[in-house]
Amino acid sequence: MECDFLVIGSGIAGLSLALRVARLGSVVIITKKKEVDTATNLAQGGIAAVLSQSDSQENHIRDTLISGAGLCHEDVVRLVVEKGADRVRDLIALGVDFVKNSKDSSELDLGQEGGHSRRRVAHAHDFTGKEIERALLARVKRQTNIRILENHRAIDLLMVNTDKEGCRTQRCAGAYVLNEDLKVEAFSAKITILCTGGAGKVYLYTSNPDIATGDGMAMAFRAGAVMANMEFIQFHPTCLYHPKAKNFLISEAVRGEGGILVDQDGRPFMEKYDGRKDLATRDAVARAIDTEMKVTGADCVFLDITHKDKEFVKKRFPTIYARCLSYGIDITTELIPVVPAAHYSCGGVETDTWGRTSIKGLLALGETACTGLHGGNRLASNSLLEAVVFAERASAYCADHWQELSSKTVPKVEQWRSGEAQSLNEEILIHHNWDLIRRIMWNYVGIVRNMKRLRLAKKQIEGIYQEIEQHYRDYFVSPNMIELRNIALISMLIIQSALQRKESRGLHFLIDHPETRKECANDTRFRKKNGGMLAEIEMC
Repeated sequence: MECDFLVIGSGIAGLSLALRVARLGSVVIITKKKEVDTATNLAQGGIAAVLSQSDSQENHIRDTLISGAGLCHEDVVRLVVEKGADRVRDLIALGVDFVKNSKDSSELDLGQEGGHSRRRVAHAHDFTGKEIERALLARVKRQTNIRILENHRAIDLLMVNTDKEGCRTQRCAGAYVLNEDLKVEAFSAKITILCTGGAGKVYLYTSNPDIATGDGMAMAFRAGAVMANMEFIQFHPTCLYHPKAKNFLISEAVRGEGGILVDQDGRPFMEKYDGRKDLATRDAVARAIDTEMKVTGADCVFLDITHKDKEFVKKRFPTIYARCLSYGIDITTELIPVVPAAHYSCGGVETDTWGRTSIKGLLALGETACTGLHGGNRLASNSLLEAVVFAERASAYCADHWQELSSKTVPKVEQWRSGEAQSLNEEILIHHNWDLIRRIMWNYVGIVRNMKRLRLAKKQIEGIYQEIEQHYRDYFVSPNMIELRNIALISMLIIQSALQRKESRGLHFLIDHPETRKECANDTRFRKKNGGMLAEIEMC
């Protein structure tokens, strides 16, 4: 399989990029399940941008910087915010049906979420991601130059040696892919773009879809890419607490519209922890809920929106209302039981402002990337914004350099070799380690951390990781094996990054070092350590 652009992932970042570069050359999008099985499709809140006269770019920039806890790259924040409104208008032009203002249909109905000082979140009620995914997929399917392959899983990046002026380097030339017939194919490309989303499935409880196993991050690390800020895992404060609800998010927009967090006796508690109360940033709210649950011994806290007009609640949050009602909870008259859950990876593959990684021929977009926008804590609804802004930036880079990029011949690559591998007939070897990793990460590397638990987690997961790598060498690759290998590696990277940051900042709260230190106000940058165990890192 050969193409000009190989896009790995079919969320907002991958589809947006594919649409923009299709005019330059052939595009193949691979996605490991169905084309709509993405984190984008589950996004409820919306996309933040300066879209009203009562707001300003400086307000949005300031809110983002405050949320990022001193680690945002201000030049990147300014770039994203300044381009934001245009990118939202692009989505509208592509057919995304954002909700309009009931009093003035020429303006959007803007929501407000935690950490935002103004209403600036464009939304499609509480199914914004689904609406964006629908519109983008519809456009992609009209393009004759774009091909989508479902049930295709990238295993590893294809790296080739290049010689330029006597200097030998490596560049990415595509990926090895497990196709729907469970055969491994080499997909060659001039440009490879990682858009595989985050790594929420590393944790026992997550709002993420099952596909979020950190595949793009893991592949990039194994190929030698520079990574950054892997310790910053955002836990969404409010996921539905119900035995039948696997990973259902209660949007931050509920609090933006007046929802109040209360304890089991119905008493508001956020004012004890933060002056911003229920509209504090996610890191503050998640820690407050975690503390409240530990102090009281409760299994959950509750979100109260019953004081708002019933018809308003049903119209503004139709998905949340319907899903909760299916579990016997009428949110217009009853409290919503909620708990924090792993939600978003603020770190990832380090990129520049064009989406380029440290590996030639490899770009990364969306949650897979660490662009410098989010810093130590992502501001609500900035993720969809980042995806579309950087998709446009990456496509502009490709267009500006296409004469040079297109002149490169797609290199001949080695086909996959299975050696003496055997079939793995006992899936228990995978399921046991999968469960063990996620429980260790939840208990030892969660919302509140300490050095002792981090060291214990590192020791335990190192052993599991080595066992998984042995399985990977001994048996034919399978979908579950690929994902298990990736979550084991990503777990190691999160732990090792957390051990490097001896302070508390943003989403990384360390009991041993509760203070925020000025000298630590820099990114945790690292790459694979040459000559060491594959999961070992060296700091950049």
